[in-house]
Amino acid sequence: MRVLIVEDEADLARAIGRALADETWAVDISPDGDEGLYRALEIDYDVIVLDLMLPDRSGWDVLGELRRAGRRTPVLILTARDQVEDRVRGLDLGADDYLTKPFALAELIARLRALARRAADQPAPEFAAGDVRIDTVARRVRRAGAEVDLTAREYGILELLVRRRGAVVTRADISEHLYNDDSELMSNAIDVHVASLRRKLGADVIRTRRGIGYLLDPGGPGST
Repeated sequence: MRVLIVEDEADLARAIGRALADETWAVDISPDGDEGLYRALEIDYDVIVLDLMLPDRSGWDVLGELRRAGRRTPVLILTARDQVEDRVRGLDLGADDYLTKPFALAELIARLRALARRAADQPAPEFAAGDVRIDTVARRVRRAGAEVDLTAREYGILELLVRRRGAVVTRADISEHLYNDDSELMSNAIDVHVASLRRKLGADVIRTRRGIGYLLDPGGPGST
């Protein structure tokens, strides 16, 4: 998954970014409100972490503009403002969650995972498609009860396909959700990862729509 951190405290933003990268998330960081809003409107992020007190444009303005533009990306406000009226204002403007500083990184990550699950209409931490099971907390994958060892990229692609099961996921979708702006992506990297997934999970798990992308059936592999 891909997350945008809009935070002007550079050390804090880097610390959050490193923790999320350890969770196999692709991370972009914007140090001010103008850049944060631009990225949030241009890129289909899975979730956004938004500070309120930002240079150039406040987090309030970023959130308001994002929602007025019709973008439904889950937003977690992360701020030192801990008054009830601030929480109410943020939630009324369209924030999905509100966490005050100081905070525990483990709690922030758990809240972001929960937001991403709800956005995918899958409130439980485990996704299923037929006999394939993905535990998004432990980042473990099983098929027919047997654990499957995947690389971080393979896991990310499979999780995205399961979250969007029944729909075709294009290569551009995969690239946008799994790679940040600093990533160097070889032209055939996604095809290589998908081929490896098929070797590990079975050729029936992922279907190809030539010239479009990939599809995991709603019933999943092993279904009748």
